[in-house]
This record gives sequence, structure tokens and C-alpha cells, in this order.
Amino acid sequence: MIRDQIAELITRAIKRAQKADALPAFDVPAIEIGRTKDATHGDYTSSVAMQSARLARMAPMLIGQAIVKHLRQADFLSAVEVVPPGFINFRLNDAWLTGQVTAIEAAAGHYGDIDLRSPAPAGGQGKTCQVEFISANPTGPLHVGSARNAVVGDVLARVLAAAGWQVQREYYVNDAGTQMRTFAETLYRRYLQAFGQDAALESHHYQGAYMLDLARDVVTEHGDRFLAMPAEDAISALSEIGLEKMLVGIQKSAAGLRIQFDNWFSERSLYESGGTFGHVMARLTSAGLTELRDGAVWLRTSAFGSDRDEVLIRSTGQPGYYASDVAYHYDKFVMRGFDRVIDVWAVDHQNQARRMPHLMKALGLDPDRLTIVLYDFVRLYREGQEVKLSKRSGDIITVDEVTDEVGTDAVRFLLLTRSNQAVMDFDLNLAVQQNDENPVYYVQYAYARMSSILRVAEERGFGPAQWHEGDPALLSHPAELTLLRKMAELPEVIEKAALNLAPHHLAFYALDLAGIFHAFYRDCRVISSEPAEAGLTCARLRLVAATRAVFARVLELMGVSAPETM
Repeated sequence: MIRDQIAELITRAIKRAQKADALPAFDVPAIEIGRTKDATHGDYTSSVAMQSARLARMAPMLIGQAIVKHLRQADFLSAVEVVPPGFINFRLNDAWLTGQVTAIEAAAGHYGDIDLRSPAPAGGQGKTCQVEFISANPTGPLHVGSARNAVVGDVLARVLAAAGWQVQREYYVNDAGTQMRTFAETLYRRYLQAFGQDAALESHHYQGAYMLDLARDVVTEHGDRFLAMPAEDAISALSEIGLEKMLVGIQKSAAGLRIQFDNWFSERSLYESGGTFGHVMARLTSAGLTELRDGAVWLRTSAFGSDRDEVLIRSTGQPGYYASDVAYHYDKFVMRGFDRVIDVWAVDHQNQARRMPHLMKALGLDPDRLTIVLYDFVRLYREGQEVKLSKRSGDIITVDEVTDEVGTDAVRFLLLTRSNQAVMDFDLNLAVQQNDENPVYYVQYAYARMSSILRVAEERGFGPAQWHEGDPALLSHPAELTLLRKMAELPEVIEKAALNLAPHHLAFYALDLAGIFHAFYRDCRVISSEPAEAGLTCARLRLVAATRAVFARVLELMGVSAPETM
């Protein structure tokens, strides 16, 4: 990336200045290159001169001037200047900017992807990364909060793949423990009720109307065959049937959000004979990291910086709360060998997330290989009022209800317009508006406008065969160069999103790019009927096509469709 090349130019310039005695000897600090806040000051800026002032015992302006004097020329830069109090500003060459049209075309739909040979920390360089997300208990349909988990996890997987990682998407199926027992008991009682038997639910059972629908489905498919069974046998059988039906529903809901998982991992498999839990328990015990206390087996995480130990096996003989976390992550890193794992969890799991580094250390694993991405809750609004209950069933609001009402594109895009850590206020009315106030409409309309321009051009005799011959060097209007500058930022946006695990940067970029394209369309007539302007028309059509390719790439990373017409 250009930013990295500028940093390398500065580093070499400092060393040349030191060799020429223009600067004293000192260790070159880490060179940070940022975008200028004011475009009139250039494209990139560095504060290295101010960073080095104390090391060099010189005024920042003098250090900056020495660096610039020893800076080698680069064909992508047109100007470099030092401005008070010591910033070094860099302006990109117009010829390099217009050359990005060719670079975008050559990338064949992958412009902006981070080169695997790049040393950038976001780049996976071919290493494996697992992204585990949604993983909602299979005791009910996915609710609207799960939609945010789904979108964040899926877009992170897409971005990390663009950054060079070999990504696997995984859904962790919580099919063991108390919640599944409660689910099976609830289904059994609803099943009995369907035959007119007195089997009232207790307060801890699942009260949702979906359980009534599930019981009716079981009756339709299996009749009364479970009535004659002993209760425990019936509950066991219904647990498996109910689990399978819930997973089918979850898979359907995920597919409705354009999400496909590479693997569905069963929690229960961790505890089966020869499973990971027994193996990891033996390893931890032999290492002296477990302790029997009050009839329970504890993991000594306090030895690794935690403020407490964690229960692995309760005094009842059942696995403790963190037992599955220990076994599951051991399976991910040791058994399956992922280089990196990212878990997407709701913010109410933040205390659990804080304890995961201690569990990693106890397993002999580098905590930095595991990242927990936390996301805050979603609040639905309609007509300015918060919506808390489903219109269909009177209880939870499902993912399917929201996607049915506003569409998958709106759900995905709008859930990316806030950072993960912020509470998301989702306006159902805004999501369906067809005007510039609706972010997804605004962005998709820009793409549709580009497609329309190219269609009209072909009708007027400027088809791809003609405008492919257009010379990008003719693009000199400020609106054209501003558009090219924004497109050239995409590699940095992908890196930022991958490095910070912050997919909202893509939505912000898409909105900025749409606004800049609309300004270009306003200020520059793309298709001219004047024969003398045929060359410029072809160059501008080529620019429009390149912009459309960049838009398509960003929307693809967000999992949002790119409509040809609107």
C-alpha cells in the first residue's frame, strides 16, 4: 500500500540524513502515516519529525526539512512539504491516481484485497482463522439480536479472507446441558397438551409460542407414539427431534441473511466417549492445574493472573460453566490447529470474555491467538416507538420477521452503520424508505446509477469496446480526482476493518464513496454528444466502470446486493 511505501521512504531518508550528518544518530521510531484531515494539505501526513524531536534534540521543523531533503523521488508523489509544527505532508501524483483505473480493472473484482506478501499485521499471509458466530442456543428461533451477531461475524469472515486469511465459519451448537433438558421438557409438555392432557409449564420452561408450533409439527409427523412411552424416554426422543427442527430453522434463517457455515460443531461431541473434554482434563490434571475442592474439580486459573479459579466439574459430576469453553477452545487450537480464532459474543458475555485469556494460558496457548468480538444490543423502532413484542406471536421478534419486513440488504447494511460496541437503534421505517435518508438505498442507488450510465452509453455507441480504449490520463477535473482518491483508499479500509475487527468501516466507506460519486455525476458530464469530446467521454465511462467495480467489491464484502436498476 502507498502508506507503507511512504513510511519506508521516510525511514530511508532519515538514515541517509544521519549518514550525511544532517541529523544526529538516533533509533528511527515507528513511522505512522495517516490521512490528512484537510485535502488542501495533501493526501498523507506523518508526525515523525515531532516524534523524533526529543531523540534528535532538534526542532521538529528542522528535522522535517532534513528528512524531505533526503527523501528519494517516488512516481506516486507529486509534492512533499513540511508544515508547522512539523508535519510532513505528501500529495499523490495525478498520473498515479488516474492509473488506478487500470489497477482496478486488472484486479478483476478483488481490488483492495491485501497482498499476501505484505507485512501488514492485518494480513493473514495464508494462515488459518476460524470465525465462530451466532451460536445461539438451539432452543428457539433466532431473534433480532442474533441478526447483529450474524452480520458482524459473516462480514468479519469476508474481510479477513480479503486480508489473506484462510477462513472457516463455524456455528457452535449448544446441544448439551441444562438448557437442552429444559427445552425437551417444554416440548414434551406442549406435546401432551396437544392431546388434551394436563401438563402445565413451569416458570423455567420456554414460554414462547414457537413451542406450540413445534409440538403441533411433532404431532402431525409422529402422531401419539410418545404418549405410551415412559416420560424420560419420550423426553429423550423429543429432545433429538426438537433439536433437529430448531437447527433446520436456524439454518434457514441464516441462509435468509446470506450466511452459510462451513461447520456446525456439537457441544455434546466434546463429552462423548473419547471426546476432547476427557483428553484435556487428563492433560490439565497431569500438569497439576486442577484441584479437588468441596467435591468439585477446579481449574487453577488464578495461577495465570485470574482473580479466581474456575469450576470444571461440579460436585454433582456435571461439567461446570467453563468446562465447554476449555474443551472447545482446546479442540479449536490443538486438535484442529487454527492459527487464530475469533468468537463473536453479545456484550452480556463480557465477564466471560475477560476470563478467556486465563483459560488460554492454562491450556498452554498464546492468548493473543483468541479474540472475543463483543457487540451491543439491537433496539427496534417503528414510528418512533421501540418495538419489543412480535406482531405474529406476541413474544420474541425473530430474524425472519425483520428480514421479511425490510429485506436482507437493509438488515445487513444498517446493522453495519454503528460500531460493534454501540447500541444499535434499528428504524424499521427508515429501512424501507426509498430516498437518500436511507443509507442502503443511497448506496445502492449510486451503483444503479453507474449501471444506468453504462447502459445509456452503449445505446449511444459507447460500448465497452469503445470506452476500454479511453485514456485515464484525460481525467483531470477535481471531482474525478477526488473520486479516484477515495477509490484508492479501499485497501486501507479493508486493512483497518481486518486489523481492528471493525466491519462498520466498510459501511462508512460505501456511504462516502456514494456521496463522492454523486458529486462527480453532478459536476462532470459523462456522455457528450460532441465528437471532439469522444475521448473524454470514453475516459469518464471507464472511470464509471471502475467505480462500479469498487462498489461491487465493497457491497460483496458487506453481503449486500448490487442492483443494476432501482
